[in-house]
Amino acid sequence: MQVARFDNAASEVLGDREIAPISAVLLRSESAASSQIENITVGARQLALAELGEEASANARLVSGNVSAIQAALNRASDISTETIVEMHAALMARQTLHTGGTWRTQQVWIGGDAAGPHRATFVPPHHSRVQAAMDDLVTFTARTDLPAFVHAAIAHAQFETIHPFTDGNGRTGRALVHAMVRRSGLSRRVTVPISAGLLTDTADYVRTLTAYREGDLAPLLVGMIEATFRALANGHQLLADIHEIDSRWREAITARRGAAVWRTIDVLIGQPVVTVRHIQAQLGVSAHTAQAAIDALESVGILTQAVAGRRRNRTWHAREVTQALDAFAERAGRRT
Repeated sequence: MQVARFDNAASEVLGDREIAPISAVLLRSESAASSQIENITVGARQLALAELGEEASANARLVSGNVSAIQAALNRASDISTETIVEMHAALMARQTLHTGGTWRTQQVWIGGDAAGPHRATFVPPHHSRVQAAMDDLVTFTARTDLPAFVHAAIAHAQFETIHPFTDGNGRTGRALVHAMVRRSGLSRRVTVPISAGLLTDTADYVRTLTAYREGDLAPLLVGMIEATFRALANGHQLLADIHEIDSRWREAITARRGAAVWRTIDVLIGQPVVTVRHIQAQLGVSAHTAQAAIDALESVGILTQAVAGRRRNRTWHAREVTQALDAFAERAGRRT
């Protein structure tokens, strides 16, 4: 019920305008939180640059890959299969070169210990020869319709992490699978609930619940996932309120004629707070001159600032209030343990 209410609240942030910018904000927030669980941290501005295809940090490119993975999960939510899980992983790993994306592992892996071998590992997943059969069984389980949605998704996630079917990116892919299952259940129809932001609050407890699951105790996993979701929803509602306030303040500052491109540019900035003229052109279907005029109008009232003052080529503009709201969301989530 609370997830459905959040979905509805998100659809009301921009009034009767398109929900796409809010969907983008929440998708990016979840991707960043899920990556931070794996110690991959990035600020909102760097992630926006990576999403724009501009020069960005290595971590920003990795988190951008996670954005693609969750989007792939949502796109294929109605058809969860081993093939779609492989697609999620391929999207996740596309922006790095250390690991092959989109293929089951062909070697033994372990968690904890050291590189010398699994003798001191905290957990050793099944032998790689059993991965395909285990994943086939998991996909069969995800198709069940007799379980409450969050219980179903939590168990599937824990089993995915237990199988550990890839050499890297298992945690992020497994959390993307949760979103696919939540979307397919109908609890969330339009936006991504930033569940990882709730898990991030206490990562040690998250790991303990997975360990308990492997030892046959489901209760800590289910309680932990539900509590994390409630924490994420509270944080998400605050983010929605911040975005609504920013949007309202911006619209009061603009004096352009009705129908001018500058109004639609505001919607673009909510979902993509770092932009170029080319990006605004593509998003609005306008000329370079019109896109530049919209940017200039927003810059004149302080909504946009040029990222590198004085640069004449490859210029980017930054909506700082949006990235500050996203960074505040990440800070509230925190990583306490």
